[in-house]
Amino acid sequence: QVQLVESGGGLVQSGGSLRLSCATSGRTTSPYAMGWFRQVPGKEREFVARITWGDGTTDYAGSVKGRFTISRDAGKKTVYLQMNSLKSEDTAVYYCAAGDIPVALTRTTAYGYWGQGTQVTVSS
Repeated sequence: QVQLVESGGGLVQSGGSLRLSCATSGRTTSPYAMGWFRQVPGKEREFVARITWGDGTTDYAGSVKGRFTISRDAGKKTVYLQMNSLKSEDTAVYYCAAGDIPVALTRTTAYGYWGQGTQVTVSS
């Protein structure tokens, strides 16, 4: 079992920045990959970014590429999502996820563990 706890959400003005954190615990072995997804009411949860724990390979949704950066700190067992140049359309609940399946890492089905979510609100 992997427990995930997100933090760092909040209210920010358009153009501002936030950094989300996802602390992992509960298992001695690291997951294959960690991902960030987001969801707004009435819509499906969508992929934002992911990182493979071993070699640090990253991937981003087109809508956030160049603005968001995912990173990991192995010592702290924590994954971060640095979000810059935030837009109102980035408003959502952001979820951290951990998975052990090395394929289709932009899909929710690749991840077996999820955090509780943290709200990010960008005011225009």
